[in-house]
Amino acid sequence: MAIFNNSDSPNQSNKPDSSTTIITVGSSIKGEMNLTCNLYVDGELEGTINSQNEVKIGKHGHVKGDIITKRLVIQGCVEGSINADRVEIRADGRVSGTIESAELIIESKGIFEGNSVVKDIKPIQAPKKIQIEKV
Repeated sequence: MAIFNNSDSPNQSNKPDSSTTIITVGSSIKGEMNLTCNLYVDGELEGTINSQNEVKIGKHGHVKGDIITKRLVIQGCVEGSINADRVEIRADGRVSGTIESAELIIESKGIFEGNSVVKDIKPIQAPKKIQIEKV
């Protein structure tokens, strides 16, 4: 099975599901995913991922498209734009595109090619000029 949710019962409450949806090696998916649970991608996905929780791209994972999530951990490859509170590019992880995040962590041997925008920060204020009066 390529995609599954490891919860045996349907989610009857309004609480977000704490389980994980998995896209396994050898799977190829095109389209849009809107999730309240975690997502683990070790196959190929072309499209948009919109997750309220964590998205992990495994060593064999390849995502081509936009990712919007709270936390993104990349061990495989991502091509496209990322909008997340925290992005971690692990060793052998590769990102090509734009990252908009409050935190960006790139481990040794991780590769990032593109643009980075830091979100939710206060602009740096120019230093005040000191005036010296002649006596």
